[in-house]
Amino acid sequence: MAHKTGCYICTGCGLDALPMDAITGVASKKNCAVVKDHEKLCSKEGQELIKADIEAEGLEAICICACTGREHTDKFEFPGKLVERVALRERALWSYDPEDDTYDEAEDCMEQLVGDYVRFGLVKLELSTLPLGQPVEEPCKTILVVGGGITGLTAAQDAANAGYDVVLVEKADTLGGWALRFKKNIPRNPPYVDYLEPDIQEKIAKVEGNDRIKVFLNSTMGAIAGMPGKYEATIKKADGEEVLPVGAVVQATGWKTYDTAKLNPALQYGENPGVMTNIEFEDLLSKGEKVVRPDGKPVENVIFLQGTGSDEEDYLPYCSNVTDMVMLKQAAMFRELNGEETNVHVFYKDMRTPGHYELMYKKAQKENVIFIRGGVEEIGEGDERPMMVSGMDKLLNEPVSMECDLLVVATGLVPQVVEENALNLKYRQGPELPQRDFGFPNSHFICFPYETQRTGIYAAGAVRSPMDMGQACDDASGAALKAIQAVEAAAKGMAVHPRVGDLTLPDFALQRCTQCKRCTEECPFGALDEDEKGTPKPNPTRCRRCGTCMGACPERIISFENYSVRMIGDMIKSMSMPDEFDEMPRILVLCCENDALPAMDMAAANRIKFNPYVRMITLRCLGSLNLVWIADALSCGVDGIYVIGCKFGDDYQCHFVKGSELANTRLEKVSETLERLLLEPERIRFDEVSITDYNKLPAMMDDFLEKLQEFDPNPYKD
Repeated sequence: MAHKTGCYICTGCGLDALPMDAITGVASKKNCAVVKDHEKLCSKEGQELIKADIEAEGLEAICICACTGREHTDKFEFPGKLVERVALRERALWSYDPEDDTYDEAEDCMEQLVGDYVRFGLVKLELSTLPLGQPVEEPCKTILVVGGGITGLTAAQDAANAGYDVVLVEKADTLGGWALRFKKNIPRNPPYVDYLEPDIQEKIAKVEGNDRIKVFLNSTMGAIAGMPGKYEATIKKADGEEVLPVGAVVQATGWKTYDTAKLNPALQYGENPGVMTNIEFEDLLSKGEKVVRPDGKPVENVIFLQGTGSDEEDYLPYCSNVTDMVMLKQAAMFRELNGEETNVHVFYKDMRTPGHYELMYKKAQKENVIFIRGGVEEIGEGDERPMMVSGMDKLLNEPVSMECDLLVVATGLVPQVVEENALNLKYRQGPELPQRDFGFPNSHFICFPYETQRTGIYAAGAVRSPMDMGQACDDASGAALKAIQAVEAAAKGMAVHPRVGDLTLPDFALQRCTQCKRCTEECPFGALDEDEKGTPKPNPTRCRRCGTCMGACPERIISFENYSVRMIGDMIKSMSMPDEFDEMPRILVLCCENDALPAMDMAAANRIKFNPYVRMITLRCLGSLNLVWIADALSCGVDGIYVIGCKFGDDYQCHFVKGSELANTRLEKVSETLERLLLEPERIRFDEVSITDYNKLPAMMDDFLEKLQEFDPNPYKD
């Protein structure tokens, strides 16, 4: 064994029911220097036992045979030592029923099950080296904020208040953005019905008066090159350029209105002076004067049209979230200026006033704002008013017509990203952040809302998703904290999200590199550039340690200190393998650590039983799946390989963006190879799961086993 290793077995939580001889036998064969059990390893006494042995025996690696590594993480940290957790509680004790007479060789099943998982842990330790990280030399901890609206101002102020220097770049000649145009703001505090006076000037004053914040007006980003902790930002000013070091970036470039040229021509926008957008109406209200018609007469009847084009193929395909609240605010402001006797009608498709904003909606109803569920179909001339608006009331299922002075059309919010070249990144993958279908920066939108596919660059506010100013301020605070986390992690050589604190880094045996570029092209995070020959050039602090590059490499020249192609291959080869006459098939499950592993743990915690012929090996991400593992498993006699990962597609859940999708693509190529080898392609299955599918997993595996039983045992078993 490469390291002096101690193997510690917990007998608490009922683990003493497991065949201890199987565990100690494997540990002895692997030449562990210390093999001990304890009734509660996670207790203070259990930890002290391990620490004492580390001191007395000079242990370099610790194998903890107990519960899942997702629990008690802080209790099994031994600085400077390799630690591997073997989840015997979840993988064996809780998930296998030895009384089930389905399995004739129950005792053998349990011994093999326990022994295999202990071997996996010890093999992993044997082939691991202690990761030391690659701290950035003289890291810069300045936070760059691009965009000086309310989101950018909040992010800059919060970062500065936390003790970090900030560079704030705004393309206009003043700070404040859209907020300068609003006379009233949506309520942020109880009772959520009183519209607020703007506080934007106060925010601007605080930022301009903060010595930690350097403001650039009339400026844009000429370039952002480098990596977290070592970015170099080129700022284009009216009088030239200035190059500054920065550590992380918050993009707060905000939003703009959707192209009004794409509005339905039937609405007569641009032709009829009485038809305007909600932004144009906001400008009228912000003057603080009575709103008048184009002919100078007071406006007495206003119709709002909400959800414009949201179900039309050529218009905005998503809800802009905030426009209904804006309409409610504008209705109240209009009645305040023009008198309570004025009439306000609203045509809507879906009223979006989530949470406490529902109180705004109820207040408007009490103030006689009339809501009609339906759309505007035709605009003509009125008898007493300039316009006659006709539509269909879908609740009453009857046509409705009314005259009005103004028709206010809600236009959607779209992010200010690509067209403006907001960041100008010097990445081989492109100058801006990767986007979702609708133009918003791409991230794992559920678990990591501020994060983008570019490590150290965080999107906040309406550039990330449609939101109101209160939400944008909260978003800015979150993004500022993530940027601070990024610079601090870079200074220590640690990973951020989702493998926070990981010190490992990919090592490239470049003398064997064929410059195929698969690693640089498949890396979801732009962590790899290329030299003039096409050889990968790592940017360490951009890396999120997912291992996608390792899975992509056909030459297998990429490895991590404690995660490598050889390591997983040797774990597979260490499995016990019943011969073809034992009638005990072997299924290898390769699952991702982000959704599939927690789902497995939840199933075990709920005492849902698994098939004992299953052996599970956890991968950092299915993007790290190297096809040689499939060959290793089949050549060892594994009867079936079940690959389980996160959902992919438009609503992907993969923490590393494309891991499951890449694995699925690679496995499609394997199927062709299996057919040539006269092995059934059905021996390999790929399934997508979310963490909430924990109750389905055992049945999914049983179904796979049932399918495998249609075939003969793997002919390579011997």
